[in-house]
Amino acid sequence: MARNIIVLGAGMVGVSVAWHLVRRGHDVTLVDRREPGLETSFGNAGIIQREAVRPYAFPRDIATLLRVVPNRQVDIRYRPTGMLSAAGPLLDYWLNSSGKRYERIVNEWASLIMRCQDAHAPMIEAAGAEALVRKGGWLELYRTQKELEERQQEAQENHERFGVEYEVLDAEALYAKEPHLGKGLVGAIHWTQPWMVSDPGGLVQAYARSFAEQGGHIKQASVEDVLQVEGGWRVDTSEGPLEADEVVVALGPWAGELLGRLGMKVPLFVKRGYHMHYSAEGEAKLNHWVMDAEKGFLLEPMRAGIRLTTGAELADLESPPQYKQLAAAEKVARKLFPLGKRRDSQPWKGARPCLPDMKPVIGPAPNKEGLWLAFGHGHQGFTLGPATGELLAQMIDGEKPAVDMAPFRVDRF
Repeated sequence: MARNIIVLGAGMVGVSVAWHLVRRGHDVTLVDRREPGLETSFGNAGIIQREAVRPYAFPRDIATLLRVVPNRQVDIRYRPTGMLSAAGPLLDYWLNSSGKRYERIVNEWASLIMRCQDAHAPMIEAAGAEALVRKGGWLELYRTQKELEERQQEAQENHERFGVEYEVLDAEALYAKEPHLGKGLVGAIHWTQPWMVSDPGGLVQAYARSFAEQGGHIKQASVEDVLQVEGGWRVDTSEGPLEADEVVVALGPWAGELLGRLGMKVPLFVKRGYHMHYSAEGEAKLNHWVMDAEKGFLLEPMRAGIRLTTGAELADLESPPQYKQLAAAEKVARKLFPLGKRRDSQPWKGARPCLPDMKPVIGPAPNKEGLWLAFGHGHQGFTLGPATGELLAQMIDGEKPAVDMAPFRVDRF
């Protein structure tokens, strides 16, 4: 039976949920304060990461922790206030990042990741967005043989358990693929399955247009409140109230504040990130998306230029930007590849919505009939949005989901 459904949040996750629901015949309105794809989904590395079957764990070894403490690294930085305000979730994150807990989480997480390309494919086709997507994988670069061999061992295990495909490149093979990279690299892991997107925000916008073409409604307005009323839900927005049978909260890092007003406490914290676009000097060309694995940044040849994306900054969601991490990454990146001038007037800043067990929340809100949740995808909202939309739509329609969704329920907290 067709229902009137409001989806809050027009990033990759929210747009994907709305797309699947309207495709099933529901009357769907997508609400966001900005146009689709202009928040977190806009600024990521643009990789649909089929190889990412292990969520990012909190560092546990003493050497890494001691390296991070001075707060000068490229891959991880922190604000003391942000660490303090998220102390509880961060402690649980640390506890969940090793041993049997982590291995259980890997299996649950991988069940989503393994669906990512099958879920993106029909949306790419329906949106006519093939020109934005490039297949053939990306390169994870290494400076030391020991680190490369350890990663190769993990890659082989992921191949055996989860079907991850890869190729190990020695220095000669790497420089044949990327002749303009700086010297000193010993090799790389070529992850051959992932798809790369030259304009991540553009892909979300293409999905949103496809949603609208199928009869969906897009409303640009700020969400002020969500109230359960007789017969359904009311969403108060800056452009007036909306009523619906059901509501989906897909607000990414902003979901926690809204759910708090509904009496639900969720241990959401953020890992912020920055990016900047550059030209290439002279005739230099970057042929692949590349990650400097031992430094912790990525370079991606995108429509807007070569995008440099930083690692994680642990900070409060709305605290002012600090560009020192980006500056540190740029300094190293210029030695890795001949970057030219900056192309953006100022760096982009975004926030990844994270939960202490590294898994998203996907499913119903307890004791609130008609309220559904889809947020907390950490580093992989861009990768997992379509799979989330498919699975949540199955749940909303009372079908058995293609994946066991019990590990993703909010009441696990």
